[in-house]
Amino acid sequence: MGFFTDAYDLFCISLVTKLLGRIYYHVDGAKSPGSLPPNVSAAVNGVAFCGTLAGQLFFGWLGDKLGRKKVYGMTLMLMVICSIASGLSFSSNPKAVMATLCFFRFWLGFGIGGDYPLSATIMSEYANKKTRGAFIAAVFAMQGFGILGGGIFAIIISAAFMASFHAPPYEVDPVGSTVPEADYVWRIVLMVGALPAALTYYWRLKMPETARYTALVAKNAKQAASDMSKVLQMDIEAEPQKIEQEKIRYGLFSKEFAKRHGLHLLGTTTTWFLLDIAFYSQNLFQKDIFSAIGWIPSAKTMNALEEVYKIARAQTLIALCSTVPGYWFTVAFIDIMGRFAIQLMGFFFMTVFMFALAIPYDHWIHKDNRIGFVVMYSLTFFFANFGPNATTFVVPAEIFPARLRSTCHGISAAAGKLGAMVGAFGFLYLAQNKDKAKADAGYPAGIGVKNSLIVLGVINALGFLFTFLVPESKGKSLEEMSGENENNGEGEAGASSSSPSNH
Repeated sequence: MGFFTDAYDLFCISLVTKLLGRIYYHVDGAKSPGSLPPNVSAAVNGVAFCGTLAGQLFFGWLGDKLGRKKVYGMTLMLMVICSIASGLSFSSNPKAVMATLCFFRFWLGFGIGGDYPLSATIMSEYANKKTRGAFIAAVFAMQGFGILGGGIFAIIISAAFMASFHAPPYEVDPVGSTVPEADYVWRIVLMVGALPAALTYYWRLKMPETARYTALVAKNAKQAASDMSKVLQMDIEAEPQKIEQEKIRYGLFSKEFAKRHGLHLLGTTTTWFLLDIAFYSQNLFQKDIFSAIGWIPSAKTMNALEEVYKIARAQTLIALCSTVPGYWFTVAFIDIMGRFAIQLMGFFFMTVFMFALAIPYDHWIHKDNRIGFVVMYSLTFFFANFGPNATTFVVPAEIFPARLRSTCHGISAAAGKLGAMVGAFGFLYLAQNKDKAKADAGYPAGIGVKNSLIVLGVINALGFLFTFLVPESKGKSLEEMSGENENNGEGEAGASSSSPSNH
């Protein structure tokens, strides 16, 4: 549910940005409806990413310091408070509304950032080694349902408001096309994100600390055994002497870490970074694609609420047809094919489809070929989700030692969010028309969509190469992967009795 909320909160903003433009940046006498200026648009869409990046690093580190459970409750509380606050902007002048919205969305992102490393770590530390991949991937797959939930909810709200408050299209009556009640729509959509988070708060409080953290990091074997007995509902004896044998600890910045896990960390950060550039650039093309296939008519032919409805409908259809199935394919196959194979396959097909969209780009723009374009485009993102989008989340939670696990996952995830910013904003500028006159209002000239797609193809190909740095963790216990059992005299046998995953 945490991840469901994360996705809902991160992606619901794209459903209402057009509406915000119409309400707060309306220009009298303009041919087309008001829209957010480029800098405001980037801030509103991107500020949550900045918060997420900071949150991943901070809470990832904190989760290893204080324990997973304590920190998990904090991130959730932060998400609830900020979801509600982001819908309660102060005063009605555009600057103030955008400023307060951005402020609270930053802190909302900060809480969401904490959810990434902690959800993954908690799941990996509770799961058994045979189905661990599927369980961590299933947590991540809830992202698909979060996006879907956001879309469906926005459809319901906008439809309900449309039925109650009739308005003419913009071209008929520019002012009357945005009913005053439309202001409630975006606030409700943003604030409902607090609901699923608040509902899970109780269960998060009742969940015991993971046994691996208690035993391997906090060094309390008795507590770990009693917690696991509760969870598994069977008696487990503590064997403190086994835990004492662990060798000296090495820190994140030590030579020992660099030697054992340096390349792994490089692999998980670079692959996640490259993947997210490609993954989050999709928002660019979505608008063009939706307009091209006629899912979203031109803005001036609709009133404000109708536009929200159409955008939400388009996003929901994409989520339903390409995003959600991709995630669940990963859940089904990750413990059969392994992480490595899925990630290589995903990057490979993403590269192929990006080039297939880019090189004959002029052919795809024609009206007759647009269905083909959408199919190719959906396949690209199907293979992102049945591929690196899911595996880059799973692997960092499995291959690092317990006391650095959530930190390393946080670092990898933060690299991903950096990629997301490059993807979402770098390409917003890059994909603009080469001719300044044809670029969107307020933007400089770019390299065009075709060249942008070629760049994305190259990025996916690089992701394919960097995947070779990451080890396969399928079917191995976490301690095998991180080498925490080595040289403790008894090897595997001694370790298995104190590590809950083998029971």
